[in-house]
Amino acid sequence: MSEESKTDACCPPNGADDKVSEPCCPPKTKNQPDQPCCAPEEEAIQGSSCCPPATDDSNCCPPDPDAERRAWERPGYQLWPFVTGWVETSCGEVPQVSSTLSRTDRSGHWAMRWGFGRDRYRIAPGLYAVGSPDKDAPVIVTANYKMSFDLVRRDLTGRSAWILVLETFGINVWCAAGKGTFGTEELVRRIEATKLAERLNHRRLIVPQLGAVGIAAHEITKKSGFRVIYGPVRCSDLPYFLDHNFEATTQMRRVTFSTWERLILTPVELTGSRKIFGWSVLVLLLLGGIGSGGLFSFGTMLHRGGAALLALFVAVLAGAVITPTLLPWLPGRHFAIKGAVTGGLIALAGALFWGSQLGTGNTLALLLSIPAVSAYLAMNFTGSTTFTSPTGVEKEMRQTIPYQAGALVLAGICWITAAF
Repeated sequence: MSEESKTDACCPPNGADDKVSEPCCPPKTKNQPDQPCCAPEEEAIQGSSCCPPATDDSNCCPPDPDAERRAWERPGYQLWPFVTGWVETSCGEVPQVSSTLSRTDRSGHWAMRWGFGRDRYRIAPGLYAVGSPDKDAPVIVTANYKMSFDLVRRDLTGRSAWILVLETFGINVWCAAGKGTFGTEELVRRIEATKLAERLNHRRLIVPQLGAVGIAAHEITKKSGFRVIYGPVRCSDLPYFLDHNFEATTQMRRVTFSTWERLILTPVELTGSRKIFGWSVLVLLLLGGIGSGGLFSFGTMLHRGGAALLALFVAVLAGAVITPTLLPWLPGRHFAIKGAVTGGLIALAGALFWGSQLGTGNTLALLLSIPAVSAYLAMNFTGSTTFTSPTGVEKEMRQTIPYQAGALVLAGICWITAAF
């Protein structure tokens, strides 16, 4: 019997008499290829004329090395390791995500704290599931910045809920709301794209309070029929909020900026400063190598250039770490003033301790340069705080940068002339 006639005898076409003399064609399983005579190996009847034992030259049921990969592919989603399965809904499958953060997730958060790969740390927008949510499960709205998403799913441990992720281009909720990407139009668009109304029995969306500036609740209701409920400031309060009929305490509505919350933001400030001062290292070493005779010396470069680099390091530490940490207790409203005070106190302590060794020129350079650099770096922290507004920051920069630049120029003149 030819291979073709054998196939026809075993697995007749749809609509034909499906009765055969021997049970060689068991019902297809969900993932079984749509081919005749391709029952799973454990279901095949050994020795039958339809599905003989597989051989190396058999072309009836060839192995499919890509079957597992294709089973996990879904358009519109990048499948991160946190995707653990799929939840069936009336409108198709939804990725099910783990609420436990892995070592990879935590190392990614560490990298974000230092600003490494920050622009690429995002997930695909859309609908995700935590646990096994049904049509009555709550819907939590967040941004597609992966750290924001991770913290939400972590704090939903032991619960079943939907997470609706908006396209904010890798920006967190608060910043994206200010920029307009975490906004009304994007939320309405994402509701329609995910067919959220068809998947749910209710019409409630829990939006982070810090995203309120970008979301017009009445417009959401008008355009989509969904009611916006503003959740707590911190996603760690979501369990309490969900358990108490969407009621938040006064403390949950307050934006805090504690010492620890400020301190964990300083690594990215340090990383960001490397771009600004990368060339400064080379310039300071080259200028530091010029001696009293006008000739370049490696010994002088290591001595004077090394001292200048140490002063630069102290200035960066003062502006990017010490000033943010002591922010509420430093005098002045402007961040530049706070940074200048911090840098000035450190420079004054250095001048009192090493002034006799430094000489007049180097001491003046120290007193001028460290406060100027510290003040400049302190202004970079304005984007991380709750104390300022964009217009206030722009005004402060216009007023203070000329003084900072002037102080650096004078410091450079004093330092160079001290070598002769």
